[in-house]
Amino acid sequence: MSPVAIPTWTADGVIPPINASQPVSPERSPYVVSLTDYVLRFGDTAERRTVLDGFLRYRAALHAAGVVHGFQWLDGSFLEHVELIEGRAPNDVDVVTFYRLPAGRSQAQLAAQARALLDHPSVKTAFRVDGYLVHLGMDAERLTRQSAYWYSVWSHRRNQLWKGFVQVDLAPAEDTAAAATLASLTTAGGRL
Repeated sequence: MSPVAIPTWTADGVIPPINASQPVSPERSPYVVSLTDYVLRFGDTAERRTVLDGFLRYRAALHAAGVVHGFQWLDGSFLEHVELIEGRAPNDVDVVTFYRLPAGRSQAQLAAQARALLDHPSVKTAFRVDGYLVHLGMDAERLTRQSAYWYSVWSHRRNQLWKGFVQVDLAPAEDTAAAATLASLTTAGGRL
């Protein structure tokens, strides 16, 4: 799928889950966006840029472990206008990484090489990422259940307000440009 523009926040401070004028169109959450557009859209405060820096470092750690094929669903308060609706900055970004292993590589090998990336509290502390991994090579029934679970958790706020989230490609092709964009945003105080 080609990247799309990230919709603006609704009056409730969330990304809309669907295109309200065409509610059954494929234009809906998760919105497939470029990594650079994601950084541009959500890097408007110092606190958000700190979270984005952690997220990009998390991606670099995944890439270093050989996890480069797949996509990531990004959500949580980071994708909400929490500064307005809750009067606080986001603490982290929620990330589910749907990945494929390189040919000849096993889950056990990944676990041995990237143990720290599988330790949820460590990832949250080191990267400000509430991160989860879903292997796209698992059996279809289990993968369907995992996908439905994450979609249902992330498509609503805890108060049951329906909301949208975004998807970025896992490949490292755009990470250098996204990091440069983040650095420019930091220098410019959040506006380019």
